[in-house]
Formats: sequence, structure tokens, C-alpha cells
Amino acid sequence: MTSYDLHIAGTRGAADHGWLKSFHTFSFANYYDPKRIHFGALRVLNDDTVSGGMGFGQHPHDNMEIISIPLEGDLEHKDSMGNTTVIRHGEIQVMSAGTGIYHSEYNRNKDAAVKFLQIWIFPNKKNVTPRYDQIELNPANRANKFDQILSPSADDAGVWIHQDAWFHIGKFDAGVSAEYSIKKAGNGLYVFVLSGEVTVDGQALASRDGLGIRDAASVSFSEMSQDAEILLMEVPMQL
Repeated sequence: MTSYDLHIAGTRGAADHGWLKSFHTFSFANYYDPKRIHFGALRVLNDDTVSGGMGFGQHPHDNMEIISIPLEGDLEHKDSMGNTTVIRHGEIQVMSAGTGIYHSEYNRNKDAAVKFLQIWIFPNKKNVTPRYDQIELNPANRANKFDQILSPSADDAGVWIHQDAWFHIGKFDAGVSAEYSIKKAGNGLYVFVLSGEVTVDGQALASRDGLGIRDAASVSFSEMSQDAEILLMEVPMQL
């Protein structure tokens, strides 16, 4: 039987460090909720706003797939693999931390905030060679449909990670309906509303609301508001 985990935006953990304002869908740093540790392989979903010129200094990670999706502004990235780059809205970044990496993320602009989603996925392989990838997405591909932006395969659309996971983004006109079919039996789907409103399997969601869906073959989306933008994260439920 299909079950649902509803996470209304206002119930997320919140942290205000002055230069950083962050909302945590799942337990992270000083926010802890035993009922919100992870959703299957989806461990972290942070909604971050970083003030001009500020950012995260160099810090380590290992054995985690780390995905960044910029929503506004320019995020400057440096890492121990020798990568120095800027990630902008319309792009997606992925790092396989594997045996261990160090990286920093800073707001490149002094006069405007940068907003981005920081997502961590448990990998299906440990101690892999660390790697980095970043691609530009085509916004036209998500018009009134779900566009794949991440998968388990380097030969498929979007970036790839060491996990049987698929991410999609869609942006919709008012009144459009859509459906998503689960790609791998046993996977769950986490729906995160970036903007607007949508009804998902009968559950009304607004901006920054999240809904975890277990034991479903497909999921329906209806009653879209104008410019509703939705991020789908299909992940294994068994680790």
C-alpha cells in the first residue's frame, strides 16, 4: 500500500548564522528530528541562502554523493581534485566524495545572495575514486514535463551518481497535469516544490513543501499553479 511522508515547508529545521540561512528537510547539524533522518538513500535536502561574498570554507567529505542545484546567483566552487569553477542557476553540480575530498563553496557576488539546494545521497559503492561533474541544463526541456537531470548512468541524460537514483525537474503552466512512473521497483519518490502549487496524489503542496512517497508504481500531479516548478528525486528505500 502506498504511504506518504508530508513535510510542510514551515516544519523544516531552520538555522540562521547571519551569512547563511538554511532550511533542513532532514536532520542536519544542530537540527535533529528522529522521524526525519533520511528518506531512503536521500540523506540531506538543504535549502540554503548565502550572503554576498560569504560561503563554506574548505571542509571534507567521504562516501557520499553530493548534488548542488543553484536557484539564484553564482556559487564559486574549489576542491582538492583541482577543480575551480562557478555554478549558476540552470546548472547542476555533482561530486562523488568516495575515498575523500575537500571543497569550498562561496557566493561569488558581493552584492547579491546566492540560493541553492544541497542534496546528499548515500552511494551504492564505497571508497570509489572521487570525481566532479557540472553541466548546463536546458530550461526548455522542462516546459510542462519532467526533464531528467540525474541518473545512475553516464550515458543517460543529466549528471550521474553511484546510486540507482533519478532526478527530474518540471515547470508547468496552470492547469497542466502530469504523471511520473517509478523507474526501479522498490524505489521511493521525494517531491520537492521549488515554487507554486500542485496536488500530488490528492495532497495539496505549496512552495518548499516536500512529500515522500513509498510503494507506488506511479505518481500523479494535477491542479498546477502558473509556473509551478517541481523537483523529483527517485531513490532506493533500502540501504
